[in-house]
Amino acid sequence: MPEKCPVCGFRYEIELGFYWGAMYMSYGLSVLIVLVVGVSLYFLANDPPTWVYLTTVATTVIVLTPLLFRYARVMMLYFFGSVSYDPKYQRQL
Repeated sequence: MPEKCPVCGFRYEIELGFYWGAMYMSYGLSVLIVLVVGVSLYFLANDPPTWVYLTTVATTVIVLTPLLFRYARVMMLYFFGSVSYDPKYQRQL
């Protein structure tokens, strides 16, 4: 992750250890995914054996870990870093 935004110059790490809280957000998102996948398996697969739950949930969380990590940091910035989106700074691709 870059130190500053190349467009507006915003410093991403507002204070030392700012993103430690993102670990808790990532954990919460992982728990949400486990619940959604578990309940979905229960209803859609007609309560499969335990190994199917474990395999499916573990695979889903492992595959989505990079997204969870990234979105937890983004949520941390938006909720606690007083960051708001301004379309005038959007890059033209």
